[in-house]
Amino acid sequence: MDTAAIRLLIRQKLQDGRLPYNGIPRFWGGPSEGEQCDACEREITDQLVMEGLGSSVSGRQSIQMHVDCFALWDEERREAPK
Repeated sequence: MDTAAIRLLIRQKLQDGRLPYNGIPRFWGGPSEGEQCDACEREITDQLVMEGLGSSVSGRQSIQMHVDCFALWDEERREAPK
């Protein structure tokens, strides 16, 4: 999936509450164990997974993303109109 497609998916998820607008005050990274990325929906393999607790329309949720997807989410949430 290319960067533009991931950005679009992240924007949609921000709008409908599947990803939070609020920052994640505490997050950590570690080796992946086959988690699914909450941004691009692909399996996270052979790289670090970024994890943290965020808040969404439905309440607190655990978030797991590829490192690159995490960076794109952070950019999009800061630029998106709320």
